[in-house]
Amino acid sequence: MCKSHCLLRKRAQVALAFSTMTEDEILSEFRASEALLEGHFLLSSGRHSGHYLQCARVLMNPDRAGRLAFALAQKIPRDIRSQIDVVVSPAMGGIIIGQEMGRALGKDAMFLERPGGAFHLRRGFRLEKGAKVLMTEDVVTTGLSSREAIAAVGREGGEVIAEVALVDRSNGESDLGVPFYPLIDINFPTYADDKVPAELTAIEVTKPGSREA
Repeated sequence: MCKSHCLLRKRAQVALAFSTMTEDEILSEFRASEALLEGHFLLSSGRHSGHYLQCARVLMNPDRAGRLAFALAQKIPRDIRSQIDVVVSPAMGGIIIGQEMGRALGKDAMFLERPGGAFHLRRGFRLEKGAKVLMTEDVVTTGLSSREAIAAVGREGGEVIAEVALVDRSNGESDLGVPFYPLIDINFPTYADDKVPAELTAIEVTKPGSREA
């Protein structure tokens, strides 16, 4: 058992050493998977945008998802990485990248759900008291979901010591209360309900995210 675990850990460490990606390489992964959509989208944050990054598409290929996760793991400073006990992500968007981050770091991965409106652990998931948690998201726009997920980890007895995400759409403005390490910054304009430009209002709005409340 220990031998198997140590082997997986060693493989993860080797992969980390060779997993740096340039910004152009990262964007190529999104383009290759047709993950960048254009139209009129109502984001999970409640804001409107003419662009949407469908990270589910970029993650649908396991090899690509693994490459992105290993590259994302490289963004975490070594002193923080050494403290991580477990990876936690919010459902639905964070589940796949959270699982791949667990693989990249050689750690267990679990996810939060909110069937009643508030995040909590289900399905037998539980955190040891004081567990050091890496929160993992697909996209951060305003940081609302992240802050709610971080608070939920605290209620479950853990402590989020950092967050990572594939994409930061906040223009560096989201304050999560913990160190934040995105793989890439992609900043398309977003608009409040009363500020949507005419060219967007002329397009039927779609809601591609997973947030329901």
